[in-house]
Amino acid sequence: MINPPAPPLRDVNKALGWMHTARFLTTAAQLHQLPALEVPEIAFVGRSNAGKSTCINTLAQQRQLAFASKKPGRTQHINLFQLGRGGVMDAVLADLPGYGYAAVPQADKVRWQRVMANYLMSRGNLTGVVLLCDPRLGLTELDEILLEVIRPRVEQGLKFLVLLTKADKLTRAEAQKALSIARLQAGGGQAMLFSALKRQGVEETAQRLWDWTHPAAEAAAEITAAAPA
Repeated sequence: MINPPAPPLRDVNKALGWMHTARFLTTAAQLHQLPALEVPEIAFVGRSNAGKSTCINTLAQQRQLAFASKKPGRTQHINLFQLGRGGVMDAVLADLPGYGYAAVPQADKVRWQRVMANYLMSRGNLTGVVLLCDPRLGLTELDEILLEVIRPRVEQGLKFLVLLTKADKLTRAEAQKALSIARLQAGGGQAMLFSALKRQGVEETAQRLWDWTHPAAEAAAEITAAAPA
């Protein structure tokens, strides 16, 4: 019987070092203000207080790269961060406004829901979406709406990952149950546990983002792993 090829060997330090190159690029209040880019773009989305800014800062190993507002839901801009060694940009992270916070006026909620939906449906270089979710709440109705918005693009190849943040606040049994549910709800995407405090899932997430944005390098790693010794 022929054994299946071993999974490709990963140099996670390479992915982590790449994430550390993240630098602020620009901010936009409207879609037309975003620069037209050809490099892969990964969007971070999620409810307010889901830990989005903390996640980005942890992955980038920087304390204040992504700004967490003292008033959740008040940040209403799309912030872009460029990645790449030697000053050569090879990917972009997009930090989208948190949604679902009750104190935000209804008109602002509706406006930003439209902006985010248009971004997710029309951004040409969008390669992947990371949805952050507090596992103690699970995927909410607003999260489900977002999933429906991006589902056609996921079916066409858009990468999608649910990150269950603040996993350190759960027992092992609770974490596994939340993960199982999220994997079912993710549809064509994937789900992982993440804790900035305990650095759970940090290396795996960094590697995932690297693979999404460097498909040629990923393919080369797979070929190398499959080659006979």
